[in-house]
Amino acid sequence: MSVDDETSGWQLTESDPGVFTELLKSLGLPLIVDDLYSLDSDSLAALQPLHALIFLFKWIPSSSEAPAQRAGTDDPDFPGFFAHQVVNNACATLAVLNALGNIPTLQSGPPLAELLQFTAGMDPQTRGLVITSADWLREMHNSLSPPNAFSLDGLGLPRKTEDAYHFVVYLPVMGALYELDGLKPHALRHGGFDDSGEGWLKTAREVIEARINTYPVGALEFSLLALRDDPLPSLQSQLERYQSTGNSPMANDVLSRITNENAKRERWAFENSLRRHNHVGLVQALLLALAKSGKLSSAEESAKKTMEDRIQQRKARGEDMDED
Repeated sequence: MSVDDETSGWQLTESDPGVFTELLKSLGLPLIVDDLYSLDSDSLAALQPLHALIFLFKWIPSSSEAPAQRAGTDDPDFPGFFAHQVVNNACATLAVLNALGNIPTLQSGPPLAELLQFTAGMDPQTRGLVITSADWLREMHNSLSPPNAFSLDGLGLPRKTEDAYHFVVYLPVMGALYELDGLKPHALRHGGFDDSGEGWLKTAREVIEARINTYPVGALEFSLLALRDDPLPSLQSQLERYQSTGNSPMANDVLSRITNENAKRERWAFENSLRRHNHVGLVQALLLALAKSGKLSSAEESAKKTMEDRIQQRKARGEDMDED
C-alpha cells in the first residue's frame, strides 16, 4: 500500500455479496457473488459453475524477527492476470479483477474488456497502477462505499488503530490452483489438481481449511465468498422445460429456487439503495425533533443501554468484538 487513506480516493467496501454482485452487474457481467458458509462438496456443487473463491481475513503484518509461515510457492512466471494493490481500500475490487482476468470464457462490456486488453503483458505493479487510476472503476467501487459524512480532522483527537482486513482470491489457472494476493510480489501456486471429481475445488478446500485452522477456535476473523455464474437464466430454462413436459414436481422445485433467488436480489437491491443514500439530513431532523420535545436525553440513555445489551449478547456468544 503506497498511498494513505485520505489521498487514495478509494473508499472501504463491505464484505457483502450484494456489493460484489452490484459491481459485477455494473461491469455488464452475468456473474454473481454468494456467501459460502461451508466448504463441503455438496455446498460447492450447488454453486457450480464456480469460477473463484474470495477469502477475507484479518491482515497482520509480519515482522522480520518472526517471518510468516505460508503455504504455496511463489511463481514469478505466473502465466495469468495478476495486479498488485498499490493504494489503500482497493483490495476488494482488485480481488474481483484478479479473478475476472483469469476466466477464459469471460465476456465483458467495453470498459472492462478494454482495461484487461490494455494491461495485458504488464508487470503486476504497473497493472495495479493502471487499474487504480481508472476513474470509472473507482467511481463504481465508491458508489456503494460513500465517504464518511463527518470528519474529525483538525480536532486534535488521537487516531484509533483499526484492524485491517484483506481480500485474496483462489482460482484455477492452467491446471493449477493459485492464490492471488495483491500485497504479495508474486502469485502463489498451490499445486496441480485432477480435473475429475471436484477438480480444483478439492485442492482449494484443503488450502483454505488449513489457513482457517491457524485462527483460534471460534474466531470470526474471516469470511468466504463464491464467484459464480448467475443461476437465474439456467433456472428459467429448466422451469420452461419441466413445464413443457408436464413434470410438475420438478417445475415446482425449480420455481421455489427462482423465488428464493429473486428474493435475495430484492434484499440486495434494498441494502444497496441504503448504502447509496446520505442519511445525515434525516438523522439531523430526528435529533432536532427529539431535542425540541425534550426527549433527546432519554433517547440517548435508551440507545446506550441497547448497545450495552448487544455487546453483552455478543460476548455471551463468543463473537469477535472488532469491526471489519
